[in-house]
Amino acid sequence: MTDFTQLSLGLAEVCRRAGQFIRQEAASFDRSRVEIKGVHDLVSYVDQEAERLLVAGLRELLPEAGFITEEGTTGGSGLATSTGTEYTWIIDPLDGTTNFIHGLPCYCVSVGLLHQGELAAGVVYEVTRDETFRAVRGGGAFCNEQPIRVSEAPGLGQSLIATGFPYTQFGELDSYLQILGAFMQRTHGVRRVGSAAADLAWVAAGRFEGFFEFNLNSYDVAAGILLVREAGGRVTQFLADGDPLFGRQVVASNGRVHEEMQATIREFWKA
Repeated sequence: MTDFTQLSLGLAEVCRRAGQFIRQEAASFDRSRVEIKGVHDLVSYVDQEAERLLVAGLRELLPEAGFITEEGTTGGSGLATSTGTEYTWIIDPLDGTTNFIHGLPCYCVSVGLLHQGELAAGVVYEVTRDETFRAVRGGGAFCNEQPIRVSEAPGLGQSLIATGFPYTQFGELDSYLQILGAFMQRTHGVRRVGSAAADLAWVAAGRFEGFFEFNLNSYDVAAGILLVREAGGRVTQFLADGDPLFGRQVVASNGRVHEEMQATIREFWKA
């Protein structure tokens, strides 16, 4: 029987090693080595090498596991899948690549583990603050090994909300801007950090009361979803309780403001 707590501690160490590489490269990063996948979709050799480091380390931890990776290290390009029969790692080697390229905090290493289709462990390592967020199914959530819990704010009027801006599929932009405007008026404010993994980790840590974004991939959110849930929060799709891991849209909250968030989104979201 797999000890997911011990496995998550090993995962945290693998993520920190990848983060150390990213931090070292940040000191002398050469923007000319950036690959343009799209106007708003960038990748660098740092993403690719960090992913190779992660895959190598995770194969040592759990040799039988498959992979879902952003940069295609395990074969192919883009989203590459190599799915194990029981375990699958879901990897984002550098969530917040645009921040990294421009020398801005924050950016993260994010890795989640699926066991028989359910999230079992996850780590988000925020490189610039040297913070390791770790969660185990049924075992709680931690930041630098201190337990974390979601905020106790009771409503949107006492909340700080995080979001991400769309960089493809601009057909929903008008609806998104209406939602953004409503949250700006009904909360303490809205922040756009530039890393969904950090947004979710910070909901888990009680720094944000909620987070919403659409057009996300599984590797953006896998570890963060488990962090929020294990910290006492709630994570769904925009309008329903469907699985957000592969659903492309996420609402995460402390639980207390969740229905208000969904109701606000419902006013404008037509997709």
